Amino acid sequence: MFIRALLGCFAISVAVVGAQSVKQSPLPQFNDVTTTSGIHFKHTSGAFGKKYLPETLGAGVAFLDADGDGWQDILFVNGHHWPGQPGSPSYPALYHNNGNGTFADITRASGLAVEMYGMGVSVGDFDNDGDSDVYITALGPNHLFRNNGGGKFEDITSRAGVGDPGFSTSAVWFDYDRDGKLDLFVGNYVEWSVEKDLFCTLNGKTKSYCTPESYQGQSPTLYHNLGDGTFENVTRKAGVFDASAKTLGLALIDYDNDGFIDVFAANDTQPNRLYRNKGDGTFADVGVLAGIAFNEAGVARAGMGADAADYDASGRQSLIIGNFSNEMMALYSNEGNGLFIDEAPTSTIGKASLLRLTFSCFFFDFDLDGLPDIFAANGHVADDISSVQPTITYAQPPHLFHNLGNKKFDDVSTRVGASFSKPAVARGAAYGDYDNDGDLDLVVVANNGSARLFRNDGGVNHKLRVTLVGSTSNRDAIGAKVRVTRVSGVPVSVMVKTGSSYLSQSERPVTIGLGAATKVGGIEIVWPTGKTERLPGVAGDQSITIVEGKGVVKTVPLGPKS
Repeated sequence: MFIRALLGCFAISVAVVGAQSVKQSPLPQFNDVTTTSGIHFKHTSGAFGKKYLPETLGAGVAFLDADGDGWQDILFVNGHHWPGQPGSPSYPALYHNNGNGTFADITRASGLAVEMYGMGVSVGDFDNDGDSDVYITALGPNHLFRNNGGGKFEDITSRAGVGDPGFSTSAVWFDYDRDGKLDLFVGNYVEWSVEKDLFCTLNGKTKSYCTPESYQGQSPTLYHNLGDGTFENVTRKAGVFDASAKTLGLALIDYDNDGFIDVFAANDTQPNRLYRNKGDGTFADVGVLAGIAFNEAGVARAGMGADAADYDASGRQSLIIGNFSNEMMALYSNEGNGLFIDEAPTSTIGKASLLRLTFSCFFFDFDLDGLPDIFAANGHVADDISSVQPTITYAQPPHLFHNLGNKKFDDVSTRVGASFSKPAVARGAAYGDYDNDGDLDLVVVANNGSARLFRNDGGVNHKLRVTLVGSTSNRDAIGAKVRVTRVSGVPVSVMVKTGSSYLSQSERPVTIGLGAATKVGGIEIVWPTGKTERLPGVAGDQSITIVEGKGVVKTVPLGPKS
């Protein structure tokens, strides 16, 4: 038997005028523009034959506006060569968006050229100064980089007290106690180090990657923002300590719609966790009660990436989870009574993903029709998997599931561009509108391979892009639900969040697909403090900035299609 190894709160309600489905329109195409954009990042896993566990897991990527110029930059996380092995130093890579379709590597000038065995990244303005700060998880310790303005970063990890010496994976910024300051939840994997590495084998002779069951798990860590640039470790006090956890993916979700953001943790060969925010500074794991801890047979799967969204226009957020090959992805539909039901086994998603190993996965509206679609980045952990299971490959093509409504999806992976379906050993992935034309582009990282940037081209639907700025609330207004009311009157909700996917983070602005509609009839915002703002309708095909208590303060027309 082959190894199974290795594996934030406000709401915006938008009334759409004259919206209608455009399902028969040609699908947008994803074109590989990596070379022409000037991106030449290649991930370093350090693999040299010892089969060290961390080598198969990394790494993540983030879209962020590092210098506040209104263009999405890209940050790649990197590993390094193992001690005693040859090779040049490797660092995270920050690519500055030049605003003309190209990027420039500014890593050294930015202050992010710090060597570490990096895994994931989460971006959030923890000090509410208007600049995006960066937290990079690693095979201990992690690093917090404060943005001092203009995309210049300073490593303040020691002073802030958020180093977390474990084997950290995904992380999320969110204001769990609604005090206006972003707190930090860090997922950790297993107790592993070079010194503790075990010799595992399939044939009694050749070393293989050990299964995660071979190692003791590590508890996640919750850091409370004290507001003075430092954080308090409240893991035990908040009720999230769990030494058996082997977390790879995190997703923010308000599954019970009580206004307090909950945290979903995808665990590898351990039960998934759903940490319900009790609103008093503590959490309770309700994963088993909610039905998301195990598969239908009561067995824990090898969970990787995860995301949450209202994909079925129910007004409730559901969950998508990437799992190991032969396990299929999970699509847990939120039934509204505290329970989730996995729709994947009876849907296109389950059949299409059965033989794939899915790391990153997320909801995003790639065709701007108002319905969240699903992207999945796939790739196995063993380069010789096909010799053991001929039906499974090491490099695997991604999946793109088009949301048809009524909980139905169409696998359009081979119909959105020839370059899109090229197989890769994919890990981290994120979406963001890097060319400011209003649709969502993709970036994907390959394990020990090159990153790829896909430009979204050819869509015909309209859109509205919204950036919110908190004043009483945390400045990023992280933890959003975006409710879009179509002409039928049925709302569609999307969480505005940090984290999700796998070790990665997508852009912060909210992109709302309008379909054929050219304007919205009104905007209602419920900020994390509970305050509600109702604003008049605006035209579509523009980007607007809304400041808490001041309404729309800036409008910028979205550029033409690239």
